[in-house]
Amino acid sequence: MKNKKEAFSRLLEIMDMLRQQCPWDKKQTMESLRYLTIEEVYELSDAILDKDMDEIKKELGDILLHVVFYARIASETNDFDISDVIHSVCDKLIHRHPHIYGDVRVSNEEEVKENWEKLKLKEGNKSVLEGVPKSLPAIVKAFRIQEKVRGVGFDWKNKKQVWEKVLEEIEELKEEVQKGDQDKIESEFGDVLFALTNYSRFINVNPEDALEKTNKRFIQRFKIMEQLIKNKNLQMEKMSLVELDKFWERAKKLYIKDRSSK
Repeated sequence: MKNKKEAFSRLLEIMDMLRQQCPWDKKQTMESLRYLTIEEVYELSDAILDKDMDEIKKELGDILLHVVFYARIASETNDFDISDVIHSVCDKLIHRHPHIYGDVRVSNEEEVKENWEKLKLKEGNKSVLEGVPKSLPAIVKAFRIQEKVRGVGFDWKNKKQVWEKVLEEIEELKEEVQKGDQDKIESEFGDVLFALTNYSRFINVNPEDALEKTNKRFIQRFKIMEQLIKNKNLQMEKMSLVELDKFWERAKKLYIKDRSSK
């Protein structure tokens, strides 16, 4: 515990010195840091998906630095400081875990989530969806929306019902594609994605992680395919789709072989 306190104190002391003496750090505001913080969170996300523990440690440090930076800026205007930030989250955690710090009993994770959402409503939130950030990526936002409404009982009973809804939405999309109304096509396509995201919860898959892993696999396989084509002194843009597909299949096999050897 002592080492942890010393490490945190060291970070606070460095932040104070940088804020006082470094031209770049002195110039920063909450607004100027905002986009950098978003970038750091995405870099942490990449490291987690890559299971790179050294990189995760580094990115967590960067995010912690940002938290300390924001608190330091706020302390200069006497709005709050890092102690207020820490005590605030501690108070919230204690209040929202009455099954640990109170006499409430729960039997599983779902009941914990349900209690959490009910407590937030008691705290003054007018809607269970109030806490969903507007700027979240769409799939992440859909997943969080569905998790939150589940907390107050608005959810399907089983995955069979959800899959039937997915199929229903796909049929509605097909109908609108045939009719050719672009606005309705877009609307129905959104419904399909929302329904699939809903289904992901019932099969214990995080849709954002799943799609990002697919993106990474595609990029790696495509780069292998590009190299294979280059080795043959061919030009991709002059090849037919049938020819490209053969190289794609080879790239997939090489990718699988490379992954299995690690």
